[in-house]
Amino acid sequence: MSMLTPPGMGGKYRITGNRYPRMRRPRHRRRIVLASIATVCALSLAAWGTLQLIDIFSGSSSANASSGHDKSKGKGAECTTDAKSQAAEKGKPGDAAKLPEPDTIEVNVLNATDRSGLAKSTADELKKRGFKVGEVANAPDEFDGKVKKTGVVLGAPGEDGVARLKVLSTQLTDADTRFDERKGDDVDLIIGDAYKKLAKEKEAEDALEGLTATAPSSSGRGCSD
Repeated sequence: MSMLTPPGMGGKYRITGNRYPRMRRPRHRRRIVLASIATVCALSLAAWGTLQLIDIFSGSSSANASSGHDKSKGKGAECTTDAKSQAAEKGKPGDAAKLPEPDTIEVNVLNATDRSGLAKSTADELKKRGFKVGEVANAPDEFDGKVKKTGVVLGAPGEDGVARLKVLSTQLTDADTRFDERKGDDVDLIIGDAYKKLAKEKEAEDALEGLTATAPSSSGRGCSD
C-alpha cells in the first residue's frame, strides 16, 4: 500500500505512486470570466455612446440659442434704427407743406342759430386770421336750428379735403367734422347753438403747429413680434 492511500481503503481505491493526482478546473468558470468581460465592455460602450449623444444635442441647443440671440439682437438694432430714422424725419420743414396755408382755404360762413350777425362777425375774424371768405349767409334747412355744438366744418372727402378741414377746425373749439359730395375746394363753417366766438388766436396757432408736428409718418407696423 502506498503512503498516499488513506487508512482503511484499498482495492480499487488504492493509490499507487508518489504523486498527487491533478485536478482540472471546471470549464464553466472560464465562461463566467468571459461573460463578465463582455458585459463590462458592453456597458462601457453604451456609456460612451450616451455621452456622445448628450454632447451632440447640447451643442445643437447652444448653437440654436446663439443663433436666436443674434437674430433677436439684429432685429432690435433694426427697430432702433427705424425709430431713429422716423424721429429724425419728424419735424422737418417739409412737414408743413402737407397742410394747406389758411390763405389757400376758402371758407363759407353759415349761421344755423337764431342769433343774427354771427356769420358776418365770424367771417370778418377769419379774414383777419388769413382765411379767404366765400359765402356769408344762413345755414341751409338741413342744418338750420339743428347744430347743438359750437359748429360743424363741412367739406369734400379725400386727402386734400381732410387737410383743409383740419386747418379750419383749429379755429373753432369742439366742432364736428363732416363730409359731402361737393366738387369745389371750398369748405363750410356752420355756426351752432353753443358758439360764442372763435378760439383765441394764440390757441388756434398752437393747435395748427401741433397738427404740423404730428403730420402722418410712414405706414408700417411697429417692432412687438
